[in-house]
Amino acid sequence: MAETQNQQAAAPRDLTKIKEAVKRRKKELYTPVQPDLQLGFVHNNVDCIGCRACEIACKDKNGLAAGPRFRRVQYIEGGKYPEVFAYKVNMSCNHCAEPACLPTCPTGAIWKHKENGVVDIDSTLCIGCRRCEAACPYGAPQFDPADGLVKKCNMCIDELEAGRKPYCVMACIMRVLDIGPIDKIRAGQYETKAIGPGEQTVRAIKNLANPELTNPSIAFVAHSKAKL
Repeated sequence: MAETQNQQAAAPRDLTKIKEAVKRRKKELYTPVQPDLQLGFVHNNVDCIGCRACEIACKDKNGLAAGPRFRRVQYIEGGKYPEVFAYKVNMSCNHCAEPACLPTCPTGAIWKHKENGVVDIDSTLCIGCRRCEAACPYGAPQFDPADGLVKKCNMCIDELEAGRKPYCVMACIMRVLDIGPIDKIRAGQYETKAIGPGEQTVRAIKNLANPELTNPSIAFVAHSKAKL
């Protein structure tokens, strides 16, 4: 099935197929997909040690060269001595409920899985125009100059379909990164080691885009200095 293919796999471009996709796209009205289940990430800013094991696992899984990073660990530091602080923010594609990248794609290469809400890219339809890259407020789609295609995290969709979790989650030595039904994560109803006893999650933290823009499927256990 086209919907279950690994979007990272390079494939020859079929210009006829792409032209047909563009024509079809122009005739269609954009209707947001309402998935049966929306999976999302949860990240604990407090306990993350910034080891980048998740980054390396992701690059290994997707065969990425030195440039593109689908998952990025960001170090946030601030304050003045003796009141200094540091914490980590771990981000990839947020598989938004209302993804900004999807409607900008002229060929329909970007689509959302009905069964789990994962936002994916069909590499056989991507023309490397980079409109999605410009539209995303989180920097998730990334252009790969090696083959002229835009790529991003697809939550290891092949692993999900096999009943396993994404490589980044499995590689996290501190268990501060996890996935699950985002509504249950936000409600504190999902059992995960990423959320400690008495900890609560928030939809957004400082210096990130307004979640009202795309309704990203991510929750944070926020560091005290990251709270809005």
